[in-house]
Amino acid sequence: MFSDHIMIKILSAQQFRELDAYTIKHEPIPSIDLMERACRAFCSWFTTHVDTRYTVGIVCGTGNNGGDGLGIARMLLDWNYTVKVWVVESGGIESLDFKTNLQRLKEKIQIQSISKDYDKGLFVDCDVLIDALFGSGLSRPVEGVNAEVINCMNQADAFRVAVDIPSGLMVDAPSAGAIIKADHTVSFQLPKLAFFLPENHPYVGEWHVVDIGLSKAGLEQTQTETYLLTKKDVSRLLKPQHKFDHKGKRGHALLIAGSYGKMGAAVLASRAALRTGVGLLTAHVPTKGYEIIQTTVPEAMVSIDQADECFSTIPEIEPYTAIGIGPGLGKDKKTIKALGVVLEKTNTPMVLDADALNIISENRELLALLKPGTILTPHPKEFERLAGPSKNDFERLDRQQSFSKEYKIVVVLKGAYTTITSPEGNMFINNTGNPAMATGGSGDVLTGILTALLAQGYDAVDAACLGVWLHGLAGDDARRKLAPRGLIASDFIEHLPVAFSSLQ
Repeated sequence: MFSDHIMIKILSAQQFRELDAYTIKHEPIPSIDLMERACRAFCSWFTTHVDTRYTVGIVCGTGNNGGDGLGIARMLLDWNYTVKVWVVESGGIESLDFKTNLQRLKEKIQIQSISKDYDKGLFVDCDVLIDALFGSGLSRPVEGVNAEVINCMNQADAFRVAVDIPSGLMVDAPSAGAIIKADHTVSFQLPKLAFFLPENHPYVGEWHVVDIGLSKAGLEQTQTETYLLTKKDVSRLLKPQHKFDHKGKRGHALLIAGSYGKMGAAVLASRAALRTGVGLLTAHVPTKGYEIIQTTVPEAMVSIDQADECFSTIPEIEPYTAIGIGPGLGKDKKTIKALGVVLEKTNTPMVLDADALNIISENRELLALLKPGTILTPHPKEFERLAGPSKNDFERLDRQQSFSKEYKIVVVLKGAYTTITSPEGNMFINNTGNPAMATGGSGDVLTGILTALLAQGYDAVDAACLGVWLHGLAGDDARRKLAPRGLIASDFIEHLPVAFSSLQ
């Protein structure tokens, strides 16, 4: 299992404030010097991405995020950028560090104020706008002149970069009102939970993290249930290979998949399981699927169902170390009954996907038959059918954690940032994968990967984290080597060996 201290923690807004305070107290370092460190880190990123020939406008509030903006302006002037600075006067309290940086900047440049009746064409000459209005401490929608300025910045024909977090966006709660639509967000020390949610992508753009030297001791003491997976974390999970290993030591997986017209899903899941290193694989398929599997996946053994076109009979379960059920399964009445029997009669580690999940959603008494540690891999609509609708992405994450805890299962909620929740309620966010993977069969490949890892003896949470990471990494490698568009699920399977190699 993962060690807490080696993982990237995702913190709440309050925890970020506490970590800042801990650093100031225990390093110790004056808060203005910590702000200087943050400004230098931002400028280090900015100067490698934006050429000095562009005019940079920096829009500041009067809190610490505004203080960051003023410090950034001073440093960019030293880098020979053409810089314009505005401070929005909305009646807010000026922080001490804001006042200090304001005085320092006044010695270098004229600072313009924005009040209620301002010129809407203020930003017309700016090629780049840096948003330093509000930071991660915002707790309510932006109103008044600040909201007007945000809307004006969004309408400007300029490249927008947010300092730490786009103004108007909440760190750990749904957002409303005026929000900066950043092309890039440069986050201090750690990414924010809001960055990983689909509803916030139009505001966050591409996000980047810069190290500002917040206390490692303080971070280790901070408790959280949410983590971002990294290559280092995942590589620690990979089991070593030994010279005298043989196929019997690498598990025997059973895939119950396919129905008439949907045998491709069974083929993809089977091939992915084999590429993931399972020692033996048996595919249980309808009678009419026998020749398809034997021809397309010669490395697999085949168990033939009594029904011609669907899953209806249970094979002998005892030989198998893991079972994957669902790809292309269909929802025939005989299939529903057979799935219930499997769930009731076996304690073998299991992955449920696709039609297996749809059957459970429509026959909710089956939820009670799920064994602890079972892995479910729904996409958002499948999860909604399982756990109910959500008002927003934050509520959906809460539902996912609650669902895992209630049924003591692992939920892999697929998406651009796939989230994995454990029976204990921990959540792991995956950062591999790309838009080219949004294609039919991609989920079947993931089911095969996860089933193979369970069969090889991986703990359910570790299997989910490792499998999702490898799946996305194989997609990234396929996109890089083949093309940014036009990939198919089979491409991801062929690049799994490269994904494994990158972890070793």
